[in-house]
Amino acid sequence: MNAESDERKEVAAKVAPESATGDGRTAERELGSRAPGFIKGSRVLHLSWQVGIFVVGLAVVGAGIVMLPLPGPGWLVIFGGMAIWATEFVWAQLVLRWTRRKVTEAAQRALDPKVRRRNIILTAVGLVIIAVLVGIYVWKFGIVMPWKIEE
Repeated sequence: MNAESDERKEVAAKVAPESATGDGRTAERELGSRAPGFIKGSRVLHLSWQVGIFVVGLAVVGAGIVMLPLPGPGWLVIFGGMAIWATEFVWAQLVLRWTRRKVTEAAQRALDPKVRRRNIILTAVGLVIIAVLVGIYVWKFGIVMPWKIEE
């Protein structure tokens, strides 16, 4: 518990000057457990709460991993499991902050006009190549429907 509270103080010290500048950023949430006060008050209850959160998060992350090769929103479910873990564990909160920061940076790069122009050109060239290949296939083999319709 002491390690978490020490780390929370360090993060609070880092976040406070940034939020005081008025640059529009909101201060990030404090690290640590978000369990209700009566649960934090009892060591045994808090430990059992953490075990329960870990098991539920593990089940959700496991389901997401299973969904990666199967149909389903695998990555979305994995990040949901990480969010469940982040309600209780500092390491999961730090992983989610890092992920959020990287996704924001990637979105900003994707919205850059030069990158958008390049992506549009690459997409157009790819579609032209696919259209040419489909045209050659249809010219050579024709269109054959998988069913027979009697007229």
